[in-house]
Amino acid sequence: MEIILTHNNTDFDGLAASFAASKLYPRAVPVLAGKLSANVQEFMALHKDTLGFKTIKDIPAQQVKRVILVDTKMASRVGPLGQLTQNPDVDVHIYDHHPAGAGDTPASQLVREDVGAVTTILVEILRRRHCRLTPFEATVLALGIYEDTGGLMFSTTTERDAAAVAYLLGRGANLSVINEFIDRPLSIEQKELLRELTQRTVVLVIHGIRVVVTSAEREEYVEGLSHLVHQLGDIESPDVMVAVVRLHDRVHVVARSRVEAVRVNTLVQPFGGGGHGSAAAASIKGGDAGLILEQLVKSLTASIRPQRGAREIMSSPVKTITPDTTIDDAGKVMLRYGHTGLPVVEGDRLVGVISRRDFDKAFIHGLRHAPVKGFMSRNVITVDADTSLRDIQRLLIEHDIGRLPVLEGERLVGIVSRTDVLRTLHGENMPVRYWTNFGSQRAGEGATVGADRQMAQRLREQLPSPILELFEDVGRLADGNGMQVYVVGGFVRDLLLGVNNLDIDLVVEGDGIRFAAELARYLKGSLRTHEKFGTAVIRWGDQKIDVATARREFYQYPAALPQVEASDLRQDLYRRDFTINALAIRLNGDRFGELVDFFQGCKDLELGLVRVLYNLSFVEDPTRILRAIRFEQRYRFSIEPQTLGFAREAIARQMIRELSYERMVDELILILSEENPAPALRRMTELGLWEFLLPGLEWTPWIEVEVAAVPPLLKALAEAGLPVPQRAWIVYFYVLARHLSPEGLRFVNDHYPLKQALREGLFKLHDQGNATNQALMDWLRGDHPLSRLEAILRDWPDEAVLALRAGFSLPDTLRLTAAWREIRQTRPRLTGRELKTLGIPPGPVYARILNRLRLERLDGRLEDAAAERAFALRLVKGDAPVGEAKGGHHV
Repeated sequence: MEIILTHNNTDFDGLAASFAASKLYPRAVPVLAGKLSANVQEFMALHKDTLGFKTIKDIPAQQVKRVILVDTKMASRVGPLGQLTQNPDVDVHIYDHHPAGAGDTPASQLVREDVGAVTTILVEILRRRHCRLTPFEATVLALGIYEDTGGLMFSTTTERDAAAVAYLLGRGANLSVINEFIDRPLSIEQKELLRELTQRTVVLVIHGIRVVVTSAEREEYVEGLSHLVHQLGDIESPDVMVAVVRLHDRVHVVARSRVEAVRVNTLVQPFGGGGHGSAAAASIKGGDAGLILEQLVKSLTASIRPQRGAREIMSSPVKTITPDTTIDDAGKVMLRYGHTGLPVVEGDRLVGVISRRDFDKAFIHGLRHAPVKGFMSRNVITVDADTSLRDIQRLLIEHDIGRLPVLEGERLVGIVSRTDVLRTLHGENMPVRYWTNFGSQRAGEGATVGADRQMAQRLREQLPSPILELFEDVGRLADGNGMQVYVVGGFVRDLLLGVNNLDIDLVVEGDGIRFAAELARYLKGSLRTHEKFGTAVIRWGDQKIDVATARREFYQYPAALPQVEASDLRQDLYRRDFTINALAIRLNGDRFGELVDFFQGCKDLELGLVRVLYNLSFVEDPTRILRAIRFEQRYRFSIEPQTLGFAREAIARQMIRELSYERMVDELILILSEENPAPALRRMTELGLWEFLLPGLEWTPWIEVEVAAVPPLLKALAEAGLPVPQRAWIVYFYVLARHLSPEGLRFVNDHYPLKQALREGLFKLHDQGNATNQALMDWLRGDHPLSRLEAILRDWPDEAVLALRAGFSLPDTLRLTAAWREIRQTRPRLTGRELKTLGIPPGPVYARILNRLRLERLDGRLEDAAAERAFALRLVKGDAPVGEAKGGHHV
């Protein structure tokens, strides 16, 4: 025989879990072995025949071979039949959601999960097994979850509880029935007990935690004490609440906690109680209520540690301004540090605070150059360094302010903002409008750290042996120096995407330059350092290794170059452009291969999204707009919608005009260096970027055709054995610039830092492109010698010739390519040494003679070396014109 047992004073979670277990164990009998709570008793009065529960007297104990415990792991809480679990011949299965305790019963099968209701666990199993539920059965199960999660409102509620309820509602669970039995009106006895508990409340503040304790005594038993304590908690809103109530011959302890610092299940354990960290209870037969309350208060006082207050959460040192600072400069400082307000000081004395709202008002009225003293708030609410978090919250709410300066005496030592409070309360999942637009996951040291073995294995499988050995050496060296070192950024991104990328960027938590120096000595590589930025570059054979001290960057004003401060890994990653580039892999030996993902970059890689790390990212550095486009098109990702909105806003505000043209052209070069830049260029058109980069350029389908023609041309050159331009981006740049107006071309010439040869190529395309194209067409249509083709393109850069060919879609490009291959490969048979043996005095004439010989040979007029010697002598004697043929040119 199999029986199902739950705890005494059975609530709806215990009842529903017992019923669910009876569906999982069809041969098992659910038993009500003890007292029922009042609302469960009323429910069972109507439905006991339907649910199939038995009583103790119906169970032949000697025949029981298996006991299934639900909603408890303690056999002592299930009545007399719990003694059966001590019999070694009885198999015990347990389903529970309470933490482990000293009095737990050993079991052959234990299913324990951190969910709000144990019924949730059993509903999940029923769902996986495709067990059919009638609407009534779904209602019973939903009753259990709703009651034990406070209608999905208790802090112990999980998404699994909500999902289980949704599933049951889908199976017909009746909310009106659930509401009838859970939301019960208080009886007269309950109202009197609640009144006494309210009158006898005592408020204690223990290390900044507000504790409410209360007590009461009744000769008769009153149902629903935990519900009354819950209602009292709603009235008093404490951090911790403890009620000690003697009812008849037992002392009942009910405890609730809303803070991680106090786990009430531990508090009640000495009294034989149990429960969760946030909700627990105990029942002591014949106990002394006053003595138990005293012991509980002593226990709380001893166990609660000092909590974080202003000193622990404030930002320090404080960024301040003076009363004479202009509104404009104050706004730049706010942007630089991401603040929404700034203290105003005279010497060491705090005289006011200016907020973002104050700044916006002054700016709207055209007073950006006015001093802040005319707009700052002078009635400043302050706190001292020992002010508790609760009091800080109260002041922020009562006064509707965003920050509280922290003073020691009259000296300003820090500032606490709403952001600091929210981060303390909620971790990195804080609801802050201007800091992040993502939800961070935290584990271990504050990051998503996972799959370290898999990542280490991936490193070993995907990396060349020298790079893997390098990483292992780096980890050992870091361990020896007491530093943490990570490979970060694009290398990690591409490793996860399976893309080959050996651009190695190391970040060191510690002195990055000192570490780089030791690594360079170990590798016997060269070292170049940049003290100002805390960075170094190591050259190790053909490999370049960038090493940086973990740092944060801030911007003095929009589009400025970043300023640098030393920091930790999280801040170093937070300064980066996108979540997919804010990934790191630890290289230290004991944790080699550990993936660190503070900002859900892995998730965005899986979803194919390019997402900024914070809302002002494009304002601070507008080049990130171009980088977003580049990564989007390279990986065939999408710019995340909110990120795209930030980009459009920055473009509309013309933030790109704040960039230097050096930075603009650098980003444009990177886009043009992609394997196929056409999609990125098209995306730039959609976002309206050309007016900033190449004013006057109008992207047309024809330009796209020209850009698309370049890769086949480069491929044709490679297949023909001709040199391919090492800087293919120049070809694309020529293709685009050829369509600029004369004014646009002058703008590029005047503003872009281009080398002289590149400038000359631009103007050659503009001034001679049409004529040269016509000459090439004539050459292709006629039977002209190769020397004529060389003359047409004499002094044209390789890249300009390719842009010309892409732009004019010349026919018979294979013939043209073959002709250029012959031109490039043709050399005169004679050399300068042989000219000297002919008695020709050395000098500039040698170059002219050899070039003329090459041209004659190109046209097939000099068949061998003897013919060349004869022609050279004729040139010297004047029988053939030498001309001013220039030296070699290339295509």
